Amino acid sequence: MIKGCIFDLDGVVVDTAKYHYLAWKRLANELGFEFTEKDNERLKGVSRMKSLEILLEIGNLSFDEETKLKLAEKKNNWYVQYISKMDESEILPGVKEFLSQLKENGYKIALGSVSKNAMIILENTNLKQYFDAIIDGNKVTKAKPDPEVFLKGAEELNLKPEECIVFEDAIAGIEAARRANMKVVGVGSKEILKDADMVIEGFKNVSVDIIKAL
Repeated sequence: MIKGCIFDLDGVVVDTAKYHYLAWKRLANELGFEFTEKDNERLKGVSRMKSLEILLEIGNLSFDEETKLKLAEKKNNWYVQYISKMDESEILPGVKEFLSQLKENGYKIALGSVSKNAMIILENTNLKQYFDAIIDGNKVTKAKPDPEVFLKGAEELNLKPEECIVFEDAIAGIEAARRANMKVVGVGSKEILKDADMVIEGFKNVSVDIIKAL
């Protein structure tokens, strides 16, 4: 029986994916190559340093570890500048209503994101109040598809993994949920997220009945 819901943040609850893309594109341009939206798909749900490796691979560039850390920090500083201006208008359609329904029906709610900036986003969008547990990149060391972030979410909700359902928009996140022995709802494209138990386009007009359907 499902008792808890764990949400990824970027692309599921709020639309921060565009800010990651803008920051990575800015870095690529500075390094002298183009970074497209199609390229950006490869970075979804992937850690910052792994994302940088993919970016450098696209640009056919190689740097030492110290330089890579500085590049990742530069990208993150740009990203933080972008998200610092976020407000409630950037919560994706139907999300607040769905979170409210979950609360009313007694479900526990956790955030399961590898982003180290999750708290800034939750505070700027006034969403922090909905979450019983917040697991972010400051609490975990392994990026998805490792299941650590979701297992820690279940642990902080005092639930077994099989009592939780995950909402994810990335292939790596779907795999992480599967490896955590949790049901998973993909948020986005059926073609891309075909390994999820169910796929929804978004939360607009979606009710808690989808949980019962699983």
